[in-house]
Amino acid sequence: MATYQISISEEQLHGLFDGDRGLANLLESVLNQVLEAQATEQLGAEPYQRTEERTGYRNGSRRRPLVTRVGSITLEVPQFRKGKLDTDLFERYQRSERALIATLVEMVVNGVSTRKIRKITRELCGVDISESTVSDMVKTLDPAVREWRERPLDKGPYPFLLVDAIVIKIRKGGRVWNHSALIAVGVNSEGMREIIGFMLADSEKEDSWREFFNSLKARGLSGVDLVVSDDHGGLVNAVAVEFQGASWQRCQTHFTKNILDACPKALKDELHSRLRLMFEAPDMDTARELLGGIIADFAARAPKAIDRLEEGFDDAMAVMVLPQCLRKRLRTTNCVERLNEEIRRRERVIRIFPNGDSAIRLLGAVLIERDEDWSTGRKYLNMAEYWQWKQACESGQAESSLHVA
Repeated sequence: MATYQISISEEQLHGLFDGDRGLANLLESVLNQVLEAQATEQLGAEPYQRTEERTGYRNGSRRRPLVTRVGSITLEVPQFRKGKLDTDLFERYQRSERALIATLVEMVVNGVSTRKIRKITRELCGVDISESTVSDMVKTLDPAVREWRERPLDKGPYPFLLVDAIVIKIRKGGRVWNHSALIAVGVNSEGMREIIGFMLADSEKEDSWREFFNSLKARGLSGVDLVVSDDHGGLVNAVAVEFQGASWQRCQTHFTKNILDACPKALKDELHSRLRLMFEAPDMDTARELLGGIIADFAARAPKAIDRLEEGFDDAMAVMVLPQCLRKRLRTTNCVERLNEEIRRRERVIRIFPNGDSAIRLLGAVLIERDEDWSTGRKYLNMAEYWQWKQACESGQAESSLHVA
């Protein structure tokens, strides 16, 4: 390691005890002397010195700001007529800078507001970081999000697909518009969950869902046997068209809410407990028997709720044909709802996205993080029983007819 002679004035030493800039000013002086000494060493001559060992000539200097733990400083970097100064000082700075940027990006993804980030950087680094600077830093996520969204779905087939949407606000053309983020979770052949894709759409119309499903199939989605979702007309129609032969399971959580919304308040708790028993029935015959009891007890007291129950019963019980060990996690979209909560927690800080790219960036970062957790976690479903059941269905030894969407 090279040794350099550094001079410190008495004024600089006294300045250490005067105000917040004392240590920063001293560091600035020391580093500028180091840069000048490195330039002399590299060129083989002091400024204006004539020697036979000289290998080049100076060409002034350029100012370079540097954020340090003791505050912001400005370095005078020597310039050469040919070549450039060989120093590792800035390489060390760039490593620290990259670490700082990575930390700030992670803060944004985890829902820390820009205002709080500016306050933190002011306290830690002694500088203010503007909103535009934070925005530029977060854009470093774009390549990773794009690669993840376009990755091939090569862990299929994906027998089970759970889909849902979350509404977010995006500024567009000087106005704030509601957009739907369509999200799909697939369970692959090994029983692992994957967030296989998401898409921003103007609405949840059938055309939007069909476009989303087609993009997933283009990336390799195949072998879908069951799609789980809420009872949204556009979504259900899209499932029927794009996944012909697959069955549709109506989310029992949403279905229960729809029923209870039409039930008198005094009867809600009683009806809710009866519905839960019905959904947890061990077989379809028992479920129908429990349904008959609910209809008999509540038809006169809650007719609208019973109408909704009878109308949606078959769709909400489609999962009953599967082995019992698979039903609990495939009868609702709770898995995707928890993803929505993760997104909403971060999105609540932003409230209104400035554009669609920023929404894709944040949603993508959040979903990538969750997808990585799932990929290293435990299996979501025991697929051994599913494949045995599937084989029995194909050989005619088991019932395979679900209520098709």
